[in-house]
Amino acid sequence: MELTDILGALADGEFHSGEELGAKLGVSRTAIWKQLQKLDEIGLRVDSVKGKGYRLPGGYAPLDAREIQKVLSGKSAGLLAELIVEQQITSTSSYLSDLARVSPRSGVVCVAEQQTAGRGRLGRTWVSPYGRNLMFSVLWEFDGGAAALEGLSLAVGVAVAQALSGVGLDDIALKWPNDILHGGSKLAGILLEMQGDAAGRCQVIIGIGLNVNLPDDAPIDQAWTDLTRAACPELDRNKLLGAILDRLLPLLQTFSSSGFVAFQEDWESFDAFNGAPATVRRGDVATEGICRGVASNGALQFETANGLEYISGGEVSLRPLVDGR
Repeated sequence: MELTDILGALADGEFHSGEELGAKLGVSRTAIWKQLQKLDEIGLRVDSVKGKGYRLPGGYAPLDAREIQKVLSGKSAGLLAELIVEQQITSTSSYLSDLARVSPRSGVVCVAEQQTAGRGRLGRTWVSPYGRNLMFSVLWEFDGGAAALEGLSLAVGVAVAQALSGVGLDDIALKWPNDILHGGSKLAGILLEMQGDAAGRCQVIIGIGLNVNLPDDAPIDQAWTDLTRAACPELDRNKLLGAILDRLLPLLQTFSSSGFVAFQEDWESFDAFNGAPATVRRGDVATEGICRGVASNGALQFETANGLEYISGGEVSLRPLVDGR
């Protein structure tokens, strides 16, 4: 019996007795119990109530390539070279990085039910219980090397924010350079990795992690939220991924020819910090100032006592000032 079998049996979110599950799957109650233990090991909490049986709160709907592709417009479908759906993987970005070394091409997407070594910025890990979030990566080729990628993470944020707004979620904001916020808490993150020619033809793996339904005790070291807590009207992960790709794939095509300037105004319409006091931390150095939007190349415009600074990247951590601190 595969793990997907017990997930399918509990997909409706209702209670089922061990005897009922065993009969449905053609195995013993002991085998059912062992599979339920495995669900706990991969981060899925199963409710157990004497006299009622077991249930998976919220149910489970598997990622399905056909359902994702149904959402895509004709243009986006034409830009999608391949859609890979994995059950458990170390990292969708690592998978595409390996793929790009032997078959570099634009429009390959890899999505997984769970990552065991998902990566975030500043060396963080990305928490991903099985089947509860959206973790995916997109491979795209660019000419011009690193210089042509200025502002790309910001532009990707625009696509995600517009997609979430498009499915009815209000109060979406962007935090420079690559966080999507809801109500001031982190909802999603973006991580770019480049390989190939730093001055010519290169491949970029765009990793995106979107919190959908995390447990209350998720080990995350910053203020966070998910789509369930945000009361998002659309929680079907297949439709959500389809909506994001429908925005993202055409955006990447446009970015290849026009750069960030084509999305600067859209990014600033979602800017969570515009006009707000903040602290920029670069390593051990902290600088206070006022956020003044972004430049045409995606650099943060940061007004300090010494004038307007343009911060382009590196290990930068942006934090709001609270009570003058």
